Amino acid sequence: MVAAERTLIDDYLEAQQRLQTPVARFSHHATTLAENPPALEPVYRDLIPLSQPGPGEQLAFEVELDACTGCKACVSACHSLNGLDDTEVWRDVGAILGGSATNPFLQTITTACHHCADPGCLKGCPVLAYDKDPLTGIVRHLDDQCIGCQYCVLMCPYDVPKYNERLGIVRKCDMCHQRLAVGEAPACVQACPTHAIRIVTVSVHHSGGVTSCDTSTFLAAAPDPAHTQPTTRYVSRRPLPTDARATDADTLRPQPGHTPLVVMLTLLPAAIGLQTCDLVMATSETSALVRILPLALGAVGLAAATLHLGQPLRAWRIFLGLRTSWFSREAVLFGQWFGLTALAEAAVWWTPLAAFRQSLVGGAALSGFLGLGCSAMIYAATGRKFWRFRPTLARLLGSGAVLALAAVAPMLAVAVLAMKLAAEWNAVRGNSISARLLRGPLRRAWQGRWWLAIVGGVLLLAPIESVFVQVVGGGLVFAGELLERRQFFRAVDAPKMPGVAATSDTRRRQAA
Repeated sequence: MVAAERTLIDDYLEAQQRLQTPVARFSHHATTLAENPPALEPVYRDLIPLSQPGPGEQLAFEVELDACTGCKACVSACHSLNGLDDTEVWRDVGAILGGSATNPFLQTITTACHHCADPGCLKGCPVLAYDKDPLTGIVRHLDDQCIGCQYCVLMCPYDVPKYNERLGIVRKCDMCHQRLAVGEAPACVQACPTHAIRIVTVSVHHSGGVTSCDTSTFLAAAPDPAHTQPTTRYVSRRPLPTDARATDADTLRPQPGHTPLVVMLTLLPAAIGLQTCDLVMATSETSALVRILPLALGAVGLAAATLHLGQPLRAWRIFLGLRTSWFSREAVLFGQWFGLTALAEAAVWWTPLAAFRQSLVGGAALSGFLGLGCSAMIYAATGRKFWRFRPTLARLLGSGAVLALAAVAPMLAVAVLAMKLAAEWNAVRGNSISARLLRGPLRRAWQGRWWLAIVGGVLLLAPIESVFVQVVGGGLVFAGELLERRQFFRAVDAPKMPGVAATSDTRRRQAA
């Protein structure tokens, strides 16, 4: 038989077998390790510090950008070693780009928890489910303490904590602290075929109750490190271009709607607004309605809030974070508001309390307004532009005023609604991420909010003296406020580490 003629393809395949790619070299090392385990001990020991951090120091990730190939071996190792669910990811790989048409720049980025010097997740947690190890500085999540409120997800500007729906709690990277404790490298560090990830010791500074670190080596295309002082170091022998940005920087990502919080943050302002009307209009014909509704609306709103928790039976711990968490402060104040409101209602039927009713209503209203202030601070503390304190507080108070006045003074309610709509229109203008979300993927919902408000307002002002028309008008206005509160959550400009630009199918699913 005549031998087949050798082709160029055969030459390429043979060359490929001789090619020493990072993965091929790593595979060779793994084979060596299996045959002679001590052989690679020096290799892996070079990837972690040989001694514990000293005073003013902590452990941190260091990523050598020049060595990162985006192979996702670190992602796979993290997922496998920690036994994560199919959709759960603690370490991710994204990319940044920049440069010019003649000199383009593209760099893959591996990211995980940055174990910040001043972690927002720890400060925001209402049940103290986070712990920063005093020796290593590793920020750990205590699963058995978590109530699944997901506030740490909002407080982290790097999208690190991940909510696990099956368990009803949040989980995140803990730098494989059990492995480090016995001198072994974390899963991602040991699995990287190019040794692009390692553990290093960095300096942290404590001054005036504020903890900080050197963030000059943090990724330029990432969210501002000033908020939480991340310790991860990204090093490279070539400087990043000044226009470097994440490949998914222009991807519009509608955020979760958080329906239970939507209900709570619509009903509670309405209840507190009606309670304020009770103080002013105690002798009017509508005082009975105004007196009873706050307690009913408040009960439904607070009950709805518990549906947001993945572990509601642990909610009793929510006062533990009172010193640092606005979430804890809100919960305590709204609990106080509900107790005083219930006592004020009991005073109508129980003579010994009758003389104190107005004082109880006044105290409840004060607690309620302070609680709404804490609600606004919960979101303002995240540092997200769409959730700045003044606009957020104005939204909450505006909803309360509109819904309360709709029951007692429709003309005044429509006037307040018009001012609120004007402020919302101003938020849609411009080129911010939130404005583009409202004009793009969330356009139909935003338009629906306006139609409900306009039609409802017209019915409230209708000259027809019909209870049915007034109830329908008030109901439409209420539905519009619910829809507006949902857009408050969905249209927020959520920061994150660089990822990969979404496909058209992914964008359609996000907009749904």
